[in-house]
Amino acid sequence: MSSKSYSLFLKDLKSELRTRYAINALAMFIIVAISVIMFSVGQEKISPSLTGGLFWVVIFFTAMSGLSRAFVSEEERGTTLALQLVASPTTVFSGKLIFNIILVFAMNTVIAILYSVLFEEFIIRNFLLFLTSFVFGNIGLAISSTIIAAIIAKAGAKGTLYPVLSFPILLPLILASVQLTLFAIDGISFESAKFELAIVISYDVIMLTASYMLFDFIWKE
Repeated sequence: MSSKSYSLFLKDLKSELRTRYAINALAMFIIVAISVIMFSVGQEKISPSLTGGLFWVVIFFTAMSGLSRAFVSEEERGTTLALQLVASPTTVFSGKLIFNIILVFAMNTVIAILYSVLFEEFIIRNFLLFLTSFVFGNIGLAISSTIIAAIIAKAGAKGTLYPVLSFPILLPLILASVQLTLFAIDGISFESAKFELAIVISYDVIMLTASYMLFDFIWKE
């Protein structure tokens, strides 16, 4: 990571700690989403497979509420042109991506902890498999969210456009991550889950490569 990317990351981090826009939005959505699930389930027992699926549903929709402002905030403050003058597209994307990765990991770690405490069916029997899918799933979510945020930054209906673009792009990642979580809950070995792991890892590599290739054109438009 270059010094300029790190400086951009620090700028976004300090700005977020000062305004708390994404943090507040993410925290509120996590509380609301998990509360709705708890009230809907009530005293009923739900299957571990349903719990694992709902886990990634909460992650997906929570990401929709807080990760779209990576570049929107620059447009609102009028700092986009300044960034274009002082930093290369690769530097800008790297700084934004690092910030989103940290935000995604923080958000999803909180969700995982709350899930393990509040839902007794959410018992991970293969923790290493869960951790692997969790890490690569979060990275893929951050990469996709960052490039989509760049695409919609100058659009008029940003709030509507972001989930519309995100759903088809993130669907393969979410489906594979849900399956890996179910495998981890059932205690399935790495050997049996290698196909889904290959999908998640390949998704991350493809999205990262495509994002760096496309961002140069998106950023200069």
